[in-house]
Amino acid sequence: MLGYVTLGTNDIERAAAFYDKICAEFGVGRLMESDDFIAWANPGGGCGIGLTKPFDGQPATVGNGVMIAFQAESKEQVDKVYKLAIELGAKDEGEAGPRGDGSFYAGYFRDPDGHKCNVFVM
Repeated sequence: MLGYVTLGTNDIERAAAFYDKICAEFGVGRLMESDDFIAWANPGGGCGIGLTKPFDGQPATVGNGVMIAFQAESKEQVDKVYKLAIELGAKDEGEAGPRGDGSFYAGYFRDPDGHKCNVFVM
C-alpha cells in the first residue's frame, strides 16, 4: 500500500551516511539521488525511504507520534540493525526484545535527526 516514506533532514550528508548503513542491512541501496533528496528502495517493489531538505526552505522538524518501521526477517536481524543504529549515533527508544504477547519482536531508536524508527519481526 505504501510506496515510500520521506523524512526531513537538516544535514543530508550525515543522515545519508546513517541510512546507507541501515538500508544495506536489508540489502537495499540508493535508488534516486540529487543534491537535496536521496531515496533507498528495491527497484520494482516494496516500500522505500527518502531523505530530503524541506522544499519550503524551513528547518526540518520531527513529527511527534510519527514513526517508520523496518521489517526484519528474524529476531537476529532486529538485534543486528538495532545495535548498528545505536553504534551509528541513534538514540535508544527501547531495546530490541519481545513486546506484548511475544509474537512481536522490536527495537526502537531515533535517527540522527530525531525521527523515531523501529525494526521489527512478527
